[in-house]
Amino acid sequence: MGEQTRQAHGYIKEGDKEKLRNRLRRIEGQVRGVQRMVEEEAYCVDILTQISSYIAASEKVASLVLRDHMDHCVREAITDGTKADEKIAELAEAVERFAKLDR
Repeated sequence: MGEQTRQAHGYIKEGDKEKLRNRLRRIEGQVRGVQRMVEEEAYCVDILTQISSYIAASEKVASLVLRDHMDHCVREAITDGTKADEKIAELAEAVERFAKLDR
């Protein structure tokens, strides 16, 4: 695990954090629903529809976290001049990983 992933970050506002938690709980419920559908041998297209739904929800969570990263970590590094190049490179890598979700 990288250093930045172990470090605690307090930049997500409490209201935003609660929204993210709610979205993640909803996704968790959707995944459990798909597991149940597979167990019950539901119609394949219905399963795929539900999978598509939680993938879209996961992408939205990723987008919100990415925006928070830009608004806090990257902006702070650029503003104070410390590790700006490092944070911009890190952001570029994160965006590339995120963009691969949309294949």
